[in-house]
Amino acid sequence: MATFTLPKNSTVQPGKVFQAEAGATNVRSFKIYRFDPDSGENPRMDTYEIDLDKCGPMVLDALIKIKNEVDTTLTFRRSCREGICGSCSMNIDGLNTLACLKPIEDVTGEVRINPLPHMPVVKDLVPDLSHIYAQLTSIQPWLKSDTAPPPDGERLQSKEERAKLDGLWECILCFCCSTACPSYWWNGDRYLGPAVLLQAYRWIADSRDEATGDRLDQLQDPFRLYRCHTIMNCARTCPKGLNPAQAIGEIKMLLAEREG
Repeated sequence: MATFTLPKNSTVQPGKVFQAEAGATNVRSFKIYRFDPDSGENPRMDTYEIDLDKCGPMVLDALIKIKNEVDTTLTFRRSCREGICGSCSMNIDGLNTLACLKPIEDVTGEVRINPLPHMPVVKDLVPDLSHIYAQLTSIQPWLKSDTAPPPDGERLQSKEERAKLDGLWECILCFCCSTACPSYWWNGDRYLGPAVLLQAYRWIADSRDEATGDRLDQLQDPFRLYRCHTIMNCARTCPKGLNPAQAIGEIKMLLAEREG
């Protein structure tokens, strides 16, 4: 299980307590990480008491209620009504997941909410994803082909070829897996991490892509690929039920076969 780790040289202080309205009988406490780098203050954990009789069933419902009705300064990402988009990824009750998919009733006692672990914090529950998006760009996650497409249609795949992409295309880039990976925590400057490597294999496995050799060459590096030690936090925490470690293993196998 991925646990939250504090930013370097910082101590989380006890924060404010926002009590539930008078007469509330179904109250749960939400302890939420608050940090504004511009303020110069240390992070703190604010407590919000919420009447669940007047709140939706998911953790994201509680966050929206807090921001709309209790504390408008609370900051988090979401992009609701866009499908399962991955925007509201955060650490809830010690596990990286999506707030929109996490039922409040699945958490025993107070609900502790932190940003994704081991990432710079922009504010509160919003991590800075600039570096990991730059890593994603580096693997060129788009179809690369020198052959012209058919003049009268699309590039076709057989059912068997298309099936090889199952378990890969569903990734929503929430980065729950990468931020749950100890190898990425310690080597994130050079190791691409499970989310980006799963995306890399998605294009390597695509029968329509003609850049497999170049893609494998780019991953043949002691750090970019081989920092994976199959800890399996990535598969345990993925809200889509995907297995990035398996994709990483497939890349390693292809490289081994090519060298053999």
